[in-house]
Amino acid sequence: MTCRAKDGGGGKKNKKQVVQPPPAQRDEKVIKKVEKVIKKVEKIPLKPRIQPAKILPKLSAKIPALRHENIYNIPNFLTFSRLLATPVIGYFIVYDQHLYAFSLFFYAAFTDVLDGWLARKYNLQTVVGSVVDPMADKALMTTLVSCMAINGSLPLPLAVLILGRDAALAVAAIYYRYASLPAPKTLKRYWDFSLPSAEVHPTQVSKYNTFLQLVLLGTMMCVGLLHDPVATKSAAGGLLTSVQDLLGGEESVRKMVMGMQYTVAATTVYSGLSYTWTKDAVKILGHDEALKLKQGFRGRMIVGGAFGAVTIIAAGLHLRDRIWNEDEVKEDEKLLFKASK
Repeated sequence: MTCRAKDGGGGKKNKKQVVQPPPAQRDEKVIKKVEKVIKKVEKIPLKPRIQPAKILPKLSAKIPALRHENIYNIPNFLTFSRLLATPVIGYFIVYDQHLYAFSLFFYAAFTDVLDGWLARKYNLQTVVGSVVDPMADKALMTTLVSCMAINGSLPLPLAVLILGRDAALAVAAIYYRYASLPAPKTLKRYWDFSLPSAEVHPTQVSKYNTFLQLVLLGTMMCVGLLHDPVATKSAAGGLLTSVQDLLGGEESVRKMVMGMQYTVAATTVYSGLSYTWTKDAVKILGHDEALKLKQGFRGRMIVGGAFGAVTIIAAGLHLRDRIWNEDEVKEDEKLLFKASK
C-alpha cells in the first residue's frame, strides 16, 4: 500500500523553488560582464566623425580669401604728395598769390599724368591707388572751385554744380564701401584700404568732364596771372600779355572763359547722371551676385537722387543771377537815360 503525502494546500503540487545567490556574488558577476564588454569596446578602432585634414581644405575653398596689397610705391607716393599740395594751392588762390598757385597747380597736373604712367608701365597698380588717385583729383578740383568761388572769379551756380556732383558721388562711395566690406564691418577695417571691397571705374564722359574742368580752372588761373604784379613783372609777363592780345584782348578772353563755363556745366550734368545707368562704374568685389546687384542698384539711386537735387539748386541759382543781372542792366539804363537828360 502506497502512502502519499498530503498537500498542505488542499492537494496542489508544490512549485520548484529557485535558489537565489547572495547579493555580493550577483554584483561580482555583473562587474565581470561589464569588464568584458569594456575590453571588447576598447579593441574596436574608433574613427573620428569629423576629420580636420579633409574638412579644412573644403572650408578654405568656400571662404573668400582677403587680399593684401603693397601700397608703398612711387605712384602712390606721388598721388599723396599731390593730395598734400592741394590746400597750399587753395591758400595761394584766396590770397591772390596767383603765380605760386599756378606753379603748384602745374606740379599737380604733371604728377597726375606721371603716377598713372608709372603704375601702368611697371605694373604697380593697386586698389588703393584706384581710389586715392581720383580722390586727389577731386580734392584739387574742390579746393580750386571753392577758392575761386570765394574770390568771385567762378560763378556760384557752376561751383554748386561741380561740388554737388562730387558730394553725391562721395555719399555713394561711403555706401559702396560699407555695403561691400566683408564681415566683420568695423571702423578699423573700413579705413584699411589694403582690404579691397570695391573698384571704381570712372565713366568715359566723366574723364572728359574732369579734363574740361581742369582746362577751365587752368585757364582762369592764367587769367589771374594777368592781375598778379609778381607774375606780370616776371619773365613770363610779356608772354601772358602777348597771348591775351592774340586772343583778341581782355573782352574776348572773358567771352571765351564764359563759353568754357557753359560747356563744363553741361558735361558735369551729363557725367553725374551717367553714374545712374552705368553699371560698370563701380565694381563690387564678392561672390554673392544677387547681393552685388542689389547693392549696385541702391548706390546708383543714391547718386541719381542726390545729384538731381543739386542740379535743381544750381538751376535755381543761375535763374536768380540772370534776373539780378537783368535788373542791374535796367537800373544802369535808367541812370544813363537820366544822365543824358
